[in-house]
Amino acid sequence: MKRYKYKYGITLVEILVVVAIIAILATMVIGIASRIKDQSKERGLESTFTLLESALQEYCESTGKFPEQPEKNVANALIHSEYLYRELNLIPESREILGRITESLIKNEYGTIDTPPEIYDPWGMVMDYIYVAGDNFPDMLSAGPDKIFGTADDISNK
Repeated sequence: MKRYKYKYGITLVEILVVVAIIAILATMVIGIASRIKDQSKERGLESTFTLLESALQEYCESTGKFPEQPEKNVANALIHSEYLYRELNLIPESREILGRITESLIKNEYGTIDTPPEIYDPWGMVMDYIYVAGDNFPDMLSAGPDKIFGTADDISNK
């Protein structure tokens, strides 16, 4: 009768299979985590749009009109954002609502003449503001995750 000697251990193939499984799981987790991060930024942007819409509504109730900004040139989004912040800050009710926007989205909050305050999106890009007299409501625009205006991932309040 033969006795077999069993050797305990793992083979190289088993190690490679385990490493491959771990790599696949890690890739899935990283993909899911980045999507969750983008979704939270999108929800934050929606919240900012809601606050700005409320501030604009208060501004309109006090002045009878929205701040006019007819230029539709995203190259001047910084100027448009500064204009929107300055106009909303003039009305006490609108100023109170502006104060509820996350501090990280307002740059130069205590601005000077050279650097007035601006409103940014969660991806760190300045938000654009457009309103032509006769429109129902102003349009606010974010460049979205790719940080480039005029692409498919731009996000608007409309």
